[in-house]
Amino acid sequence: MQIVVVGLNHETAPVEVREKLAFSKSRLGEALDQVRACDGVSEGVIVSTCNRVEICAVVRDVAVGFKTLQQFLEQIHHQKIQAPIDPYLYRHASQDAVRHLFRVACSLDSMVVGESQILGQVKQAFEEAVGRNATGVILNRLFRKTISVAKRVRTETRISESTVSVSSTAVELACRIFDRMDETTVMLMGSGEMAELAARHLVNRGVQKIRITGRNHERTCELAAAFRGTAVPYDSLFGELSHADIVICSTGAPHYLVTVEQMRTVIQVRKNRPIFLIDLSVPRNIDPGAKEIDNVYLYDIDDLKTVVEANRKQREQEAQKAERIVEQEVLALCRWLKSLDVVPTIVALREMAEDIRQTEVR
Repeated sequence: MQIVVVGLNHETAPVEVREKLAFSKSRLGEALDQVRACDGVSEGVIVSTCNRVEICAVVRDVAVGFKTLQQFLEQIHHQKIQAPIDPYLYRHASQDAVRHLFRVACSLDSMVVGESQILGQVKQAFEEAVGRNATGVILNRLFRKTISVAKRVRTETRISESTVSVSSTAVELACRIFDRMDETTVMLMGSGEMAELAARHLVNRGVQKIRITGRNHERTCELAAAFRGTAVPYDSLFGELSHADIVICSTGAPHYLVTVEQMRTVIQVRKNRPIFLIDLSVPRNIDPGAKEIDNVYLYDIDDLKTVVEANRKQREQEAQKAERIVEQEVLALCRWLKSLDVVPTIVALREMAEDIRQTEVR
């Protein structure tokens, strides 16, 4: 029996293809039953996320298994597919299939290397397959090992420690300054996508007080409702700054909206309590001279990109360590798989010995 993987991901297929082949949670159980019923397939697991759709299966013949799983994908999604999917698919067998699955769970194959969400998605896919009796000795061992390898990588490397997006980096920097994010107040200046994304990260970190101001009052009210915040009149911006611990600025204004003198006044009103300013605007809307004021922490888009790039390089170094761990574990599992090949021979030898014994006894 051989392990194979057939699928596609963010590197091999655009989102308009991936979304057509994705399995909804409500249909996953039925799909697993159909995979298990395919001729020549004895075990199967389906991993379906926003960035990948792939089937890991145990088959009698590799070439036939590849063809069978591709046909399964085409048939189960035939109403959505308008063109051949073959150009978007990758296929892995035996040791390459094991390596691929390990790399996926360790987020070495993710759009953002080191992200933690994929491990949970792999575990959920495995549990779903176990619940449908779609797995057996081989995939049970493979997926349990996959999960343990991913945990080992996160324990022995720092692959997940450094953030690699501008918005998440801004939030990480803010968290270093404020011990209790749930006690901070955030001010959003403008309603741009980057400001909204940063605010979402802040809410996920426990921020509960968000105040939003902008020239587009309707959009401001929408954002305020989305984050359970408060919409503030644009004319009241300066008065509101002294109440904010974190300010995220992203507007289309062609000039400074916050000056050095204004920030000096704000920090006096705050009695030198720290204030964190994130200027995501281009051109900049906060005078860069404000960062010279004590307890004023100002970062513009280039500052954040510099940190992002440094973090990305650090993740690349940690990813190399993770790759070495994966190779060690691949060899170990493949040794176990090869040992299964001799089991029938051992059983036959034992049966032959038993026949000889019984003959001699008689």
